[in-house]
Amino acid sequence: MDVRHLQYFLETAKRRSFTKAAEALHVTQPTISKMIRTLEEELGVDLFDRSSRQIVLTDAGEAVLAQAQQIVRSVEQLSVQLGDVVSMRKGQIRIGLPPMIGAPFFPELIAAFHRLYPGIGIRLIEEGGRTVEQEVENGSLDLGVAVLPVDPLKFDQFSFVKEELRLVVHKEHRLANRKSVRLAELSREPFLMFQEDFTLYERIPQACIQAGFKPDIIYESSQWDFLSAMAGAGLGVALLPETICRRLDPAKVVDITLVSPSIQWHLAMIWRKDGYLSFAAREWLRFSREWLFKPEC
Repeated sequence: MDVRHLQYFLETAKRRSFTKAAEALHVTQPTISKMIRTLEEELGVDLFDRSSRQIVLTDAGEAVLAQAQQIVRSVEQLSVQLGDVVSMRKGQIRIGLPPMIGAPFFPELIAAFHRLYPGIGIRLIEEGGRTVEQEVENGSLDLGVAVLPVDPLKFDQFSFVKEELRLVVHKEHRLANRKSVRLAELSREPFLMFQEDFTLYERIPQACIQAGFKPDIIYESSQWDFLSAMAGAGLGVALLPETICRRLDPAKVVDITLVSPSIQWHLAMIWRKDGYLSFAAREWLRFSREWLFKPEC
């Protein structure tokens, strides 16, 4: 049985004639008769009393009628809803964003996407980059923003930011007047660090160890503005991306080029390799790639 059997049955019940039903459906009368007979054989009952010139429903036919109407209506509604999904009039996208990434890059992008596709909901989940990777991999998120590199066997990606971390210190710090600072010169400084679910939680200490020391981490936070405020209060030094440094208050802190080594901060939109992406998520990827590479961005 398929939905066409039920549609032909409903039209025949409505017209009380195989011939008129065939005309309405633009098929031949034998086609209608065959479809109805196939349905009757499958159900094991007669649906129509054919003993008179005008066919009428049997009691079994009356019982099937109500269910058939409901089934056909549901299929038609499903077709409409799928059409809305395919044409991006409906849908939802789950996107993971590390807290320090959202504000600088995404409010205008999300607003522009919403204007174009008002029926698509965007659910933002703020987590550190490492957590975003895990949740994209396990399917809890459709897409996410992560710090490169990510595992190319697990994720597809496009990169949209390539920056370096800068040293952020109190404006009266001993290094505040320097144009550049070697990482090794921070060996005796207290560090203000992102929490452990952030990619930088591992990357900064690794760079420090390569420079010959283990950083003294005195405070951890998930908020870049709080870390910069702590630096502005003279409690320690922070290493923050260039984009974030452009938002800092120059009356309180100074940001300085970090060298020997520099620490890269490359951002990418990631999604699970070979995983299913909804029509809405695919359109988000297309739209966001175009938006993030606009010259004014």
